[in-house]
Amino acid sequence: MGEGFQGVLQRLRTDRSWWIACALIGLGVLYPFIVEYLQDIPLIGDFVPRTGSMVVMIIVTMMALGLNIVVGYAGLLDLGYVAFYAAGAYTAGWLASLHFEEISFHLLSGGDGDEPGIHLSLWLVLIIAGAFTAAVGIAIGLPTLRLRGDYLAIVTLGFGEIVPQFVRNADNIGGFDLTAGTFGIAPIDSLGFGSFVFREQSNKDDLYFWSAMGLLLFTVFCCIRLRDSRLGRAWIAIREDETAAAAMGVPLMRTKTWSYAIGAFFGGIAGAFFASFRAGAFPADFFFNFSIFLLCMVILGGMGSIWGVFAGGMILGYLNIEGLSTIGSKVQDAGLNFDPTKYQFGIYGAIIVAMMIFRPTGLIPERRHKIELEEGVHDTPFYDVQTEGTLTDRDMSDD
Repeated sequence: MGEGFQGVLQRLRTDRSWWIACALIGLGVLYPFIVEYLQDIPLIGDFVPRTGSMVVMIIVTMMALGLNIVVGYAGLLDLGYVAFYAAGAYTAGWLASLHFEEISFHLLSGGDGDEPGIHLSLWLVLIIAGAFTAAVGIAIGLPTLRLRGDYLAIVTLGFGEIVPQFVRNADNIGGFDLTAGTFGIAPIDSLGFGSFVFREQSNKDDLYFWSAMGLLLFTVFCCIRLRDSRLGRAWIAIREDETAAAAMGVPLMRTKTWSYAIGAFFGGIAGAFFASFRAGAFPADFFFNFSIFLLCMVILGGMGSIWGVFAGGMILGYLNIEGLSTIGSKVQDAGLNFDPTKYQFGIYGAIIVAMMIFRPTGLIPERRHKIELEEGVHDTPFYDVQTEGTLTDRDMSDD
């Protein structure tokens, strides 16, 4: 016990990432208290995001970390991650709203017991949404994960296009209203503890911010433990060489399905939390481009890198929510007629192209992936070996 504790202390002294993580956590806890002072700083104050915007940035970063399990760890190109986001959001809509008016069921919700609809505690709904979305991930993964490469990407792209159409048109399935169609499900209950409801408090954004931060820390902790686990090593083996992994006894289908299920789990929790924060689940949120947006976060930060995806998620999340609009207002104040929000996906694409040219490993690359891309495997082509051998023999005969 003593040696183990000393080992942990030694690791904390030598590993800078732990100190950086502790500093970021401390800054996050204090952020709602200091954001007003930061916004008063000349030049940079206008670019400091509000607390409500930080909540959205944290949630999309959590989704990007879930996608990183599929793309970064297991090497499976998933273009339909928005399906898991939608599944989590609508789970919150079904279990914490007035949607099913013919039912009146309350469990730990802290609201009016006579209110129609199903009303479970949002903390319980988050767990249910994660479990349900993991089941959706398994259901999607089982028929698709037998494919590889481009074929897998095309199939997941199809699911990414199917989900928005389904939620828009599932308001009349044999006379049953499942998703409320294009109007979406609203209002969705707020997080809280008994009669203490976040949405009714004056500092509701602060409360949601701290809750989102707790979920993000939970996600990062799970990603670290999964990466270092036996399952994580199996994912990396599949990513590096699927044929070799199968030859070494790694069960491909089961291991891939686990990556889909666990990645979907975090996407479902994030979707349910975001639906509660926005007080609704709306089909306009679940467009295919959102999956590409999350994938850009993973590529920008560094595929397989937890801290890289965290950085990429926060950067692109900020640009999408406040950054581009703030830059546009500054540019227009300077007399230039340019609105970058109209070209946001073009700007994101330019960022990714620049990253692929100048830093293809990402902002904070995973060590193994960085070595693979920068050093590679320096094999001599067989044709060159034959040519070199022929020239050598000829030179020796001439001598």
